[in-house]
Amino acid sequence: METPFEIPPLTPGRRRHFTVAQKRALLAEASAPGASISAVARKYGIAPNMMFQWRRAMDDAGDEGLKSNEKVYPESEVKKLKARIAELERALGRKTVDNEILNYAVEVAVEKKLISPAQLAKLRGGR
Repeated sequence: METPFEIPPLTPGRRRHFTVAQKRALLAEASAPGASISAVARKYGIAPNMMFQWRRAMDDAGDEGLKSNEKVYPESEVKKLKARIAELERALGRKTVDNEILNYAVEVAVEKKLISPAQLAKLRGGR
């Protein structure tokens, strides 16, 4: 089975980029009876592990997986992660407010001479 497109040439120091259609055609050729991914990869000068990654991406998410060449995660896991991010952002917000209140309290204490600037520097790690 001959591919209906031209394979980008392999040049040293440069990456080849394949379109979704090219990836699908190569995977279709590899899935033909009597063919293997390794044989097709060898025929076109592609690393077999790259074609295995394409196949895994296509199995996971179809054309979108091939296009982005990234893993696709279940929506439930994405929702859990977004909820965790929101929880951490709220906690950070609370700690930021606490820090601002404490800094204001220190300023007031220095103004009212309850804490000397020298003591403050010593408390903050200065000498």
